[in-house]
Amino acid sequence: MSIALPWLDADPRAPFPPVASAMREPDGLLAAGGDLSPTRLLSAYAQGIFPWFSEGEPILWWSPDPRMVFRADGVRLSSKFRRQLRSSPWTLRADTAFEAVIAACATTPRPGQRGTWITGDMQAAYLELHRQGHAHSVEVFEGNGADGGRLLGGIYGVAIGQMFFGESMFSVASGGSKVALAGLARFLHRQGWPLIDAQVENPHLRSLGAVSMPRAGFLEIVRRQVALPSPDGSWQARFGECPASRLANPD
Repeated sequence: MSIALPWLDADPRAPFPPVASAMREPDGLLAAGGDLSPTRLLSAYAQGIFPWFSEGEPILWWSPDPRMVFRADGVRLSSKFRRQLRSSPWTLRADTAFEAVIAACATTPRPGQRGTWITGDMQAAYLELHRQGHAHSVEVFEGNGADGGRLLGGIYGVAIGQMFFGESMFSVASGGSKVALAGLARFLHRQGWPLIDAQVENPHLRSLGAVSMPRAGFLEIVRRQVALPSPDGSWQARFGECPASRLANPD
C-alpha cells in the first residue's frame, strides 16, 4: 500500500509533519513542497529536518533514522595525514569566503558523494541564511595572511543555538575537505558544542569518524542545543586564523 507524501502549507511558519511519520523507504522522506525561506529552513533544522532534492524535483524534506553525526571530538585523521599536516603551509579561516565555498560544493566532482543537489535556489537560500548570521563556512587556503591564496577546501552548514548542522564540503587539493572538517570540529569542541550533523550515511564520512545515532537520541540533543544561547561575536573573529599544522596533534 502506497502512502501519500504530505505537502507543506504555503505559510513558511506552518508546522512540519511529526518526524516519526517519515518514510522508511526511502529512509527519512518526510514531506514535499513549501519554500526555502529562512523561517522555514531554521524551523526545519531545529526539528532535525533538512531539504535534499535535485533540479526539477519539488523541495523534499528528510529526517532519516538513524542519523549520521560527528562527535565534535571524534573526527579521525590518519597518522600519516597528521604527519603531513605538521609541515603544511595551509591556513583555515571562517566566514571569509562563504559564497565561494557553497559554489565549489555545488560544482566540484566528488564520486560517491552528493553535490549536484545544491541548485541555484539552494545556494541563494543559504547565502541569505549566511547574511542573517545563521549559515557559516570554514575555509582552507594555501597560504596565510590577508591574501591567503587559493581556496583549497571548505565546509558549510547551519548553526542554531549551539548546534551545527553540516551541509556539504569540497576539496580541490588532496585532504582539503578533511582539514576543513577537522578545523570546524576543533572550533566547536573548544566551545562545548557536542555534535556536527552529517545527515545521511556515507562511507567517506564514516572513514573520518562519523557514527550512526538513533533519530530519537539525535533529536533530544538537537532540542537541548538549539535552545542554548548563541555565543557572542562573529564566527570570523572567534575562529581567527588557524594554521593547518595545528591540527596535526589531537587536542
